[in-house]
Amino acid sequence: MNSLLETFPNPAPGRAYVISHLFPEFTSVCPKTGQPDFATIELDYIPSEACIELKSLKFYYNSFRDKGIFYEAVTNQLLEELAASCSPVWMRVTARFNTRGGISSVIVAEHGNKP
Repeated sequence: MNSLLETFPNPAPGRAYVISHLFPEFTSVCPKTGQPDFATIELDYIPSEACIELKSLKFYYNSFRDKGIFYEAVTNQLLEELAASCSPVWMRVTARFNTRGGISSVIVAEHGNKP
């Protein structure tokens, strides 16, 4: 679990509802070129006992700003650490990376089974 991520008690733990957060300002660094990579991160999850606190989520996303990491690795790291922070019933991270060199990429990683 990442120490930047904070949670709070789910106000409706008996209901399977979806929380969606959109972060259009995600930045990391290409490990090959050192150039910045820009993405929109879509986080969707069904909480169990805890929900992710938004200010800590923003700081967590911003911690990747100077990190050299491939698209596939960062998407899977986001999923692993976010899921570890709140133990959701189900979670999906969709990373939509901006076009660079004529190619845009979308990476999707999921945890658990959506009811």
